[in-house]
Amino acid sequence: MFKRRRFKQQLTLQDRLSAWVKQVREEASKLPPGPERDALLKKARQADVANHLSDWVKSPGLQPPK
Repeated sequence: MFKRRRFKQQLTLQDRLSAWVKQVREEASKLPPGPERDALLKKARQADVANHLSDWVKSPGLQPPK
């Protein structure tokens, strides 16, 4: 039986997503307009939205349903 290699992440998921979004946007800015650039920007937007949703879910203003 194989053992999974487990390791503890040094950065939070939000930090890793933010860094990845920044990197992808920089890569996209170097590409000429076209489908490849559009796909990269779409992935960056999706990751950015996921990051904002995570912030929203963790916000103290949310109340559990009664």
